[in-house]
Order: sequence, then structure tokens, then C-alpha cells
Amino acid sequence: MRSWKLALWALFLPFGLLAQESQEEPEVSTTRILFILDASNSMYGRWENGTKMEVAQSLMASMLDSLAKIPNPQFQLALRVYGHQKPVPPQDCNDTKLEVSFGYSNLGRIKKVLMGLRPMGTTPIARSILRSKNDFPECPTGRCRNVILLITDGIEACEEDPCAASRLLQEEGYTLKPFVIGIGEDTDLLKTKLGCIGTFYDAGDEQTFKRSLDVILTQALDNTTAQIDLLDAQNESTVSDLPILLRNASSKLIDRSIIHTMNYLGNPDTLKVDPIISYEGTVYSIPSVQIAATEMKAGKHNRIQTDVVQGALNLKMPGLNYSQKAPIAIIRKANSTEIIHVQNFNTSVNYLVGDYEVDVLTTPRKKFKIHISSDKPEDIVLQPYGEVTVQLKYEGYGALFSIEGEQWQWVTNLDGSQTRISFSLQPGTYKVVYRPRSARQTTYSKTNTFTVAPGSSTLVRIP
Repeated sequence: MRSWKLALWALFLPFGLLAQESQEEPEVSTTRILFILDASNSMYGRWENGTKMEVAQSLMASMLDSLAKIPNPQFQLALRVYGHQKPVPPQDCNDTKLEVSFGYSNLGRIKKVLMGLRPMGTTPIARSILRSKNDFPECPTGRCRNVILLITDGIEACEEDPCAASRLLQEEGYTLKPFVIGIGEDTDLLKTKLGCIGTFYDAGDEQTFKRSLDVILTQALDNTTAQIDLLDAQNESTVSDLPILLRNASSKLIDRSIIHTMNYLGNPDTLKVDPIISYEGTVYSIPSVQIAATEMKAGKHNRIQTDVVQGALNLKMPGLNYSQKAPIAIIRKANSTEIIHVQNFNTSVNYLVGDYEVDVLTTPRKKFKIHISSDKPEDIVLQPYGEVTVQLKYEGYGALFSIEGEQWQWVTNLDGSQTRISFSLQPGTYKVVYRPRSARQTTYSKTNTFTVAPGSSTLVRIP
């Protein structure tokens, strides 16, 4: 058991360099492991040097003796047993019980209960998993890790679905992905039927059973690290400073929220991760990028990767005076109505490479189709506004049109309740069409032409 004993000691030592690189990482206060042990009638079956139950009792007792020597443990164990209270026949699918609840000083009690078990009943795996939801008490720190380890030599016997039961507990956030140790000679059948519960370990003999316990305890109690690689066009991890939400890939619950950071060595900063679960997530680039589910490997430095290939869009309106406000632009993916961002002029924003449509909210509006590449920034440069005041002798009805050659483009209607109306217009040629409100004949309609220069002030009088 040397491997997981060393892992336990490492758990209680200061985090050292890992902690220095990840000061903001939330620490898990307690790991809680619930053993669900099969004590059904089939555990009387012979298995190498004894019955299956005798082998399980011996190896688990040895494990408990070693764990009891750990000072100041930051883990708790509990024991649920099924198939040990009522014989078959008849079958009792409620034969499952939490024999020892969680605690810091209960290993001796678990060992005593374990050694006194006598197989006799049926195999209600699904019901045992579902009832284990209530075995985990409320976590006082909110950072407990709830782990289930199922040890069985048989499949579900009560016509219920242990896979659905496990999935429900994970989705509701009660437990992490369970471990299953299938013991005995027919472990292929067990893996087929129970592999969907969680990570399955095939223990076809005593030695593999012992090794499975070693590996599982290492994964449950060891520190594991990872980095998130946001890859650029050269497939190098250079992209950073973006918000990321990491989720438990099984439960879909948010595990943590971070801003991606490069450390002092220029590498993605190290995160402490849970080796039991797979992580997925969302990188909030523009538009966002999904991180596919990535399995963690215990005791190793893991890499979580996704492509975030970006290019810059520079919106420029040079020459604005202090009283003028820069316009904004609405950004959409090409051939899409969904707005993915609103960008101010005189700013630079990174977008994923691809084709976009830009709708600039000037008067009149400007529309552009652009391609963002990683090679060089894409620039949209507009001339500054001209300030225009339309002076009317009487209140009336009218509209502004921009003129390009022989083409008229409607810009906006006049406010019929005002005689002095101000506009900030893009440079160009315009026509204003107007009729006084009191005039009842179309012949009173008037058209004036005027030109707007960049940064100019223009007064348009209509008698």
C-alpha cells in the first residue's frame, strides 16, 4: 500500500510550489469516501485463499489499519452494506443499510462491523446508491468531495437501474463519479452491466483487488494539477486573460470561475484539480469557445486544451472633438442575426477568426462585411461627424436623405414638433425634404441640398 500511503502524507504537507502558483485556488477541506460493500449470498463463493467476503474483509481491514496511522486526517470514511440482514429466499430489496456514518475517528468501528459481516441476502445496488445520498451530511465548509466506492461480485438483482441512480447523484451534485471494483471470476459481465456507474476496476484476483484499492485511494486523496492551454493559430499556448467557467462534465455544475492567467515563467498557471472527475468548460472569447470533456489523470500534470484563434478588429474615428461621442458598432457572425458583441469606436477587440458583419450606428448607418484573421488586424476607419442644424420657419413634416450619385437613401424623419433640429451626420451630401404642417398642398413641399464635411458645423435654413 506504499503508493497511496505516500499520497496521503503528501496531502497533509504544505502545498509548497503548487500553492505559490495558485494562491486563489479553493482548497478542499475534507474528502469523504463512502464504501458500499456487497454482502449478498454470492459473496460466500470461493475465491483463491478464501471466500470473496473473507478476502474483501482482510484487504479492507489492512487498509483501515494503515489509514488509522495518518495524523490529522483530512478525510472521512463511512460504510454502507447491502445483502447482509435478510437471507434469500425471500428477496428483500430494502436490505441496504448505512452501518457506520462519516467521522474522523470511526475507522476502528468500520473495521469491527466489516469483520462481523456474514453474507446472506440479495443485491440491491441501485437502491443502495440512491440511499447513499442521505449518507453524506451537510458540508460545513462547502468544499467537501463526496466519493463512492462500490465493491461487488454481482449485478443488480432488484430490477432497478444502478446506472440511472449514479447519474442522478452526480447530476444533483451529491457525489463525484463513483468507483466500482468488480471482484470474482466473471468480471467481464460486471463491467458490461456496471461500468456505466463510474470508473470500473476489474479485480479478477486478490492482487488486482489490492492494486485497485491502492489506485482508487491515490485518486481520491492525492493532489493533481492541470493547466488550461488556449491555443493560437500556431497551436501554441499564448492566448490568455479570458474568463473561463470550468464544469464537472458529469454533473454539469460549475466547479470554478477563473480569469486565465500566465504565470511568471510565461506558462498557463497551474490549477489544483480533482482527479476523479472530467472537466469541461466555456472560454469567454468573442464568440465563446467550448472546452471538451477532459479526463484527469491522478498524480500527473494534466493539460486541458482548446483552440482560441483570434484576430483584432480596430474601429477608428480620428479627429472627434471633446463634445462628440464615438459611435458604436454591432457585430454579428456572417449570415446570422445574433448579436455577439457591441464595440465602441476608437477601441480594439479580439474576435475568433472568421467572417463577420458590422453594423455601425452612425447617422446614416454604415454596414461592412469583414474577415478577421490572425495575421493582421482588420481596420474600419470612419471620418468624424459633422454637426448639422436644420432651421425651419414653421413646424412641419420632413425627412433627411443621403445622396450618392443618383441614389437617395433615407436617413431619418424630422421631428414635426420642432423648428430647430440638430443632427450628427457622417460626411457627405444630403437633401432635406420638408412641408409646413399648416400647408395642405404637396406643392408646398421644399427640398434643400447641403454638404457635411468632417468635423464641420452646418446651418441649413428652410424658409
